[in-house]
Amino acid sequence: MAAELTHPNLIQRIFRQSDIVLSIGVIGILIIMIMPLPTGLLDLFLVINITISLTVLMVSMYLKEPVEFSVFPGLLLVMTLYRLSLNIASTRLILGDAYAGKVISAFGNFVVKGNYIVGFVIFFILVVIQFVVITKGAGRIAEVAARFTLDAMPGKQMAIDADLNAGLIDDAEARSRRLKISQEADFYGAMDGASKFVRGDAIAGLIITSINIFGGFVIGVLQKGMSLGGAVHTYTLLTVGDGLVSQIPALILSVSAGIVVTRAASEENLGHDISRQLLGTPRGLYVISGALLLFGIMPGMPMIPFFALAGITFAVARAAKSLKQHETLEESMAEEKEVADTGENVEQYLQVDPLEIEIGYGLIPLVDEEQGGDLLNRITTIRKQLAIELGVIIPPIRIRDNIKLKPDEYIVKIRGADVAKGEIVTSRLLALVAEENPANLDGIPTKDPAFGLPAYWIPKQLKEKAESTGFTVVEPEAVLATHLKEILKSNATLILSRQDVHELIENVKKEFPTVIEELIPNLLNIGQIQKVLQNLLREQVPIRDMVTILETLADYAGATKDPDILTEYVRNALSKTIYKNYLAED
Repeated sequence: MAAELTHPNLIQRIFRQSDIVLSIGVIGILIIMIMPLPTGLLDLFLVINITISLTVLMVSMYLKEPVEFSVFPGLLLVMTLYRLSLNIASTRLILGDAYAGKVISAFGNFVVKGNYIVGFVIFFILVVIQFVVITKGAGRIAEVAARFTLDAMPGKQMAIDADLNAGLIDDAEARSRRLKISQEADFYGAMDGASKFVRGDAIAGLIITSINIFGGFVIGVLQKGMSLGGAVHTYTLLTVGDGLVSQIPALILSVSAGIVVTRAASEENLGHDISRQLLGTPRGLYVISGALLLFGIMPGMPMIPFFALAGITFAVARAAKSLKQHETLEESMAEEKEVADTGENVEQYLQVDPLEIEIGYGLIPLVDEEQGGDLLNRITTIRKQLAIELGVIIPPIRIRDNIKLKPDEYIVKIRGADVAKGEIVTSRLLALVAEENPANLDGIPTKDPAFGLPAYWIPKQLKEKAESTGFTVVEPEAVLATHLKEILKSNATLILSRQDVHELIENVKKEFPTVIEELIPNLLNIGQIQKVLQNLLREQVPIRDMVTILETLADYAGATKDPDILTEYVRNALSKTIYKNYLAED
């Protein structure tokens, strides 16, 4: 067992060095174009082409969403180049030796029964299906999907920011969703371009086939002394075999591309979704069964196939109906159980959000980004600013509408308790009085909720007049955001919990584990450190320099455990930081 772990097998080594294998493969494709290949090696490469195409088809069918196969556009390009290199190699053998290996001969003789006219018709049909139907449709879908994905990116980004600000997701989940959005845009854009390579490959297949037939006819008659009929039969049969063995994998890849770009995001694979959705309407299957019976009794129609399929469809319809009834029963039982569990589980009503803003229905446009509201983005900025200014990690702020409030009223809560309230007129701007005797304004007298300064709610068209007469004019979102920031700064002591202190300590522990091991739990516990930090925040002293704070506590905690005395020591250690902050304010 140890030997197996120490010396991984060949497949594991290939997986670990897949980048080198891919580079060698691309170089090998170029070599195939230049160097003549023996027929045995060409057979191997043709089989590899078919194998990879089938593998891609199976992978595309088991996808749950297109982004899971993000390498497909690049793989499509490499496979197109590989297939064209095989066409060059086979053309060299067909025209030079009138023989191109067993695979091409088998496709030319067995698949089309040695009739080159039948083979050419089949080849032409495959090219038409690939070029006109599948490739064109897949390319159009990729083009439209790329355009719609790019158009939807801003809305999706704002939705992620809204969920993050509301506390529904964490930072890691937000980064993951943003990365997924970027990958979707890149994927559909790349597929839009890659589909052009597939269409070009189909055109190249027709041209190569025509060249092979004409070139083989000339070489066979003029150089090899064949009869006219013999040259046409030999070279046309080989060329048709070469075209079929090339176009069938190309058609498989085109179908795979169509499946990938038409795949909508789902929790199941394509086969499961098809069976679930097609068999989800048993009534329609009963109608189909009856229609097949009617076709079977029509004069001249073969009865056995129609009657057999009618019976199979009827049996499937009954099974689907029974399955649907069973699923409906299970869903109803699950809903009843969920209702019962919800009624018994009262613990969910005991949870209290650390921070919450309740707003009246008139303030909803400030939160709704589709209506131009940017309050959520402002809240994100406030959290970042307070992390920089105070060193406090502000938890996500939940925003809820409350029909009991006035339309323009809002309340800020900390751990369920009301700490501040205010009113905002969303249709107007707030003009703050900047002089002792300002000019008169046609507005609603009020006070700035953040600082209590006299102000007016003025119409938006008076903004320039107010600014020219000494007023400071701010938008409604800025009024609420400024008020919220001041509330958070003045109540940082209440916001800082033991869990927050633990996270701050764990963050320091990553780079300075020694001071943590010395201080906790030998000298102080989390609660005692929390009291010191709360004392500092109460005095508006930043706690961002946690290393200095913890080192100071480690120096003096052996002599005293009094939080107030320890706060004095820490304040002295942070004197330069405090002085710098007050100097910046001046």
